[in-house]
Amino acid sequence: MAKKTINRYEHYHGYQPDFLGEHLRVDLPKFDEETIEEFAPLKSGKGFVLDYVNYSVIQHAYRKFPILTAANIDGEKIKAIPRRKIGNNWKLDKRIRRKHQMGSELYRAALSDFDKGHMTKREDVQWGDTDEQAALAAKSTFFYTNAVPQHAKLNQRAWQAVENYILHSEAVTYDVKINMFTGPLLDATDPDFVTPIDEDFIQLPTLFWKVVYFSKDNKNLSRVSFLYGQKDLLEGAGIVPASRAPAPIDDIFMDFEDAKTYQVTTSVLEQLAGFSFPEAEDPYTDDRRPLEMIVEEVSVRGLGGSEIQLPNLVF
Repeated sequence: MAKKTINRYEHYHGYQPDFLGEHLRVDLPKFDEETIEEFAPLKSGKGFVLDYVNYSVIQHAYRKFPILTAANIDGEKIKAIPRRKIGNNWKLDKRIRRKHQMGSELYRAALSDFDKGHMTKREDVQWGDTDEQAALAAKSTFFYTNAVPQHAKLNQRAWQAVENYILHSEAVTYDVKINMFTGPLLDATDPDFVTPIDEDFIQLPTLFWKVVYFSKDNKNLSRVSFLYGQKDLLEGAGIVPASRAPAPIDDIFMDFEDAKTYQVTTSVLEQLAGFSFPEAEDPYTDDRRPLEMIVEEVSVRGLGGSEIQLPNLVF
């Protein structure tokens, strides 16, 4: 008897734009033609979107990292499942070409002192009507297409602090639904990882972003945006070469509180990323700093203590 082929992706339905309601539809961001040409195509020829469980990914063909992930989060249906039942089995995605994705070769290389940073967090999509559905969703986050190298002090502290705030303090506490876009800013000036991979130098992203969509009244759509950086951390660990850029000549912008360091206007992200997010009310609109100052200030530095001070988030 012939062995039955298992389709790993059979129940991967992906991100749903109408998750908050058809009247609160949140489509994927709009990209220009130049960016679209850099998308990794599906082998099937059916577009560029990789659907997983409760989230989707668009992969950059040449940088071999996700351009963005798009997740639906249902706070009412989040399941508490022990990590040991989920495992830590990272996989390549066979729906796109191998040359368009990074695998274990990057994360086991010499001087790879960084984490596989989930763009869509496991716990965020660990929901469903049953524990089995939630577990399947959690396991589907362990694809290399959902990972970008992140320094541990970013991934396990500052980045995680805001992720936990969004999930536990907002979505779960109030049983609300959330749509969330996440990604690295893939810039041409990103520094090279000091260790070549198969004789190629791999540029490592230094900035990461999130845009969260929600509704307070089930009538109007709101959004908040966040930006983090790891350039100083990567340089300090010797993962990328030290920058030769001159130090700022003054510290006029250094007295901003944390809320204005990590939370930014969505228009800032659009300028940096080069694509447009769906329109929504943006309650945080009072940032008037030059763009380069925002990029400089969001860079997470030593983070010497174990406690992370959550920003005064504007929702």
